[in-house]
Amino acid sequence: MNVHAPTVSHTAHSPVATHPSVCPHDCPSVCALKVDVMADGRIGRVHGSKDQPYTAGVICAKVARYAERANHPDRLTHPLLRTGPKGSGQFTRISWDEALDRVAEGLLKAEREHGAESVWPYYYAGTMGLVMRDGINRLTHVKRYSRFFSSICVNPAWSGYMAGAGRIAGVDPREMAASGLITLWGTNAVSTQVNVMTHAIHARKRHGAKIAVVDVYRTPTMEQADIPLLIRPGTDGALACAVMHVLFRDGFADRAYMDQYARDAAALEAHVATRTPEWASALCGLPVAEIEAYARLVGTTPASYFRIGYGFSRSRNGAVNMHSVASIPVVAGSWQHLGGGALHSMSGTYGWRKKMIEGLDRLDPTVRALDQSRIGPILVGEEDALAGGGKVAALFIQNTNPVAVAPEQEKVKRGFAREDLFVAVHEQFMTDTARMADIVLPATMFTEHDDIYGAGGHPHIQIGTKLVEPPGECRTNHDVICALASRLGAEHPGFAMTARELIDWTLRESGRGPVEALEAARFMDVGQDFRAAHFLDGFAHRDKRFHFAVDWANLSFPAPGKFGPVAEMPALPDHWAVIEEADAEHPFRLVTAPARNFLNSSFTETPTSQEREGAPSLLVHPEDAAALGVAEDDLVAVENPRGRVELRVRLFDGLRRGVVVSEQIQPSGAHRGGRGINTLTGADPVAPVGGAAFHDNKVRVVKIGPQSVD
Repeated sequence: MNVHAPTVSHTAHSPVATHPSVCPHDCPSVCALKVDVMADGRIGRVHGSKDQPYTAGVICAKVARYAERANHPDRLTHPLLRTGPKGSGQFTRISWDEALDRVAEGLLKAEREHGAESVWPYYYAGTMGLVMRDGINRLTHVKRYSRFFSSICVNPAWSGYMAGAGRIAGVDPREMAASGLITLWGTNAVSTQVNVMTHAIHARKRHGAKIAVVDVYRTPTMEQADIPLLIRPGTDGALACAVMHVLFRDGFADRAYMDQYARDAAALEAHVATRTPEWASALCGLPVAEIEAYARLVGTTPASYFRIGYGFSRSRNGAVNMHSVASIPVVAGSWQHLGGGALHSMSGTYGWRKKMIEGLDRLDPTVRALDQSRIGPILVGEEDALAGGGKVAALFIQNTNPVAVAPEQEKVKRGFAREDLFVAVHEQFMTDTARMADIVLPATMFTEHDDIYGAGGHPHIQIGTKLVEPPGECRTNHDVICALASRLGAEHPGFAMTARELIDWTLRESGRGPVEALEAARFMDVGQDFRAAHFLDGFAHRDKRFHFAVDWANLSFPAPGKFGPVAEMPALPDHWAVIEEADAEHPFRLVTAPARNFLNSSFTETPTSQEREGAPSLLVHPEDAAALGVAEDDLVAVENPRGRVELRVRLFDGLRRGVVVSEQIQPSGAHRGGRGINTLTGADPVAPVGGAAFHDNKVRVVKIGPQSVD
């Protein structure tokens, strides 16, 4: 008997069967799932798989109720043609043949009139499946369209981590079972990757491990911490340097380990000698005593595990901050111990060979690459954003909602409103971006197609197979790309393959195949052994050492160039004062953090998530609110030179004074005035390799008078 066969039920009012699957969303956990399939052919309840050891049966509430999303009455189920002005929401149903013909003609027209680089296929991580996410690149490369430079999420974090370790890898999070101290730095795990918290709390219950949380507001994760470390946004590097100061000063630095595994330790020690807890306290707001106590705990706990998140890297000094934090376990020698060391992401451990999925054999690096984060400046024609080429005349979009999630939203909206811009969007719901399209195509969800997944948070390859038929006329990303390729004259073997064949090809070429073996096992642990995961045979630079001093201008990273003020970046860990500091005119620092019941702009359409999150709001410290003359639920305008957003006040004392937080990416229509939170975020690229500084904004907060309230 196949132990992974679907569990069949014969009970009335219960699922017909329960099948294995994988969560496709942009989260490091990439949970292993069990999905109930109902008698009507739709999915029901979604459960965490207990036999995959990282998921361990635990998933977030929004995915557990995925049926609410998959079976939503507002799902797009038929191709649509815009019949009214852009953004009006006026569409009429058309056939797939007509829709694909119109999309192909829109792309061909742009190519004829402005050249192939005027077409920009644009995508991101609405699904993390390799076939459905990355297959759009095959069309890009074959047609020589403008390439897509992915920058909106990982670049500041990955470049900072790679600068030190040389590779995006680290200690298996299941080793938290042996940790004495677990530091969750810049990650709200309770809300955004619940499995991290599950493993950390188990370690605390089993053997008294301490949990420290570093963040810029009192998140649900910080509320569960033994050691809450509340700092100001953009000051993580200062705290990291002060911790290392104490480690060196008080004899906790592991000099023998650094002699063998690190470079420039003497320079770092001399440098942080001036980075005292008093110096850091003045910058980050954390009391000196708390800095000292935490640093001593790191120094006296050999098995100190650092789970380093993305939040603090979403600042203009994010790469420097990431490198600074990643340096702490090296100074302490934590990497030597079971349950010690660090993890930012497992992404560098998979060794994927995606030539067939992405058409990498047809990639021409001389074709311009346009920066995903700068879609606003690109579409409004800012010369420095166009990478030396002409305007973008056509967009084909999958897996992302840039009108809501990209920075400098007002520029994004102006760009999408151009009458000379052709836009086709392949989507599941009528998002802000889909409303701006000329053609809208209905897309499948993860239980309606085959795909394969890696993960950032654990070392398992997983496969999710088609479980149910899609509603209406929804088609997969792969099917749409292949259908367009035939109309565009694009030839590549990948266009003639099914999704399953692409999965099998990729697994075999990556040394993980065949697909039948993965289907039987459901997941494959590709984690490294202890020595490799802990870099005990050396870090991933040529000299096998962790680099405390960084030549940022020559950092190796897959980017079309260097961006931002690279020449000003400090070589050694430090607080780099390049953030958008508050000033007299804009006295607050705004962080645009993730919401627990949304995932970027996904789940914003489901009633339960909407009810739990409520109206777009702003967390304000009660003392700041009193000074502003505002109270709970008052309407305020949040403004900076990029624009104005109107939000409801929520009083919250889990902030440093002068810091405000908005936790949601809601549709523009949910906001009074129709402007979402990314109106206020900047698209200027983060040094050294791009990225968006979503949590790095100076703003003023102004009470809106009663006469303005709806």
